[in-house]
Parts: sequence; structure tokens; C-alpha cells
Amino acid sequence: MGQNVSTIYDVSASIDDRKVREKVMSDKKQEAPKIEFPCPDYPIKVVGTNTDNFRGFVVEVVQIHVPDLDLQTVTVQDSRNGRFQSVRFKITAQGVEQLKALHEELIASDRVHMVI
Repeated sequence: MGQNVSTIYDVSASIDDRKVREKVMSDKKQEAPKIEFPCPDYPIKVVGTNTDNFRGFVVEVVQIHVPDLDLQTVTVQDSRNGRFQSVRFKITAQGVEQLKALHEELIASDRVHMVI
């Protein structure tokens, strides 16, 4: 009839491999790089529902926190199905407080889904 074939696994090797993989993964979870301020060309992307004048709304809020926003850096892209829109721009970030305030004000709107 059929042969009974058994496979022998080297359990110690698989445990060592797992430890190596875990070490590699933990090394990848390092701290985010530190940003030095002022930080020129800091990219921001705001995603929201594609409604009338979403770009204008985003620019208006951003200019409260970044009065010298260069409107030439503002670009708009619709999602594939047109339901969402992303507004992208670059600023000279002055500090963490500025970025947090900008993020909080944008997110507080029901028009904005995420700020990246």
C-alpha cells in the first residue's frame, strides 16, 4: 500500500528564524525622523468629499495658519470615481504647534476626511 512518510522539522531553526524576523520588525518600528524647524517644502495633503469649492475651503483654513501660503504649490486631484478630492500643497512649517493647529482645524470640518 502507501508509504508512511513523516517529515521532521528542525524546531530550533524555526524559532531562531522567528526571533530574527521579530528583531527586524522591531527595528523597523523606530522613531519617526525629527523635523528641524523651520522646515521648507513641508508637504500636506487634505482629502475630503468632492463638494463645491473644497479647494477654496482648504486654502482659506490653511492661510489662517500659513499667511504666506504660495498658491502656486496648491494642486487638486479628484479620486477615480470623483467622490473625493485631495488638495496638496507645500508650506514652510514653523513648528509642531502650527502643524497641530492646522491639522485640528481642518479635521474639525465635516468636509475633511483626513490630513496627511
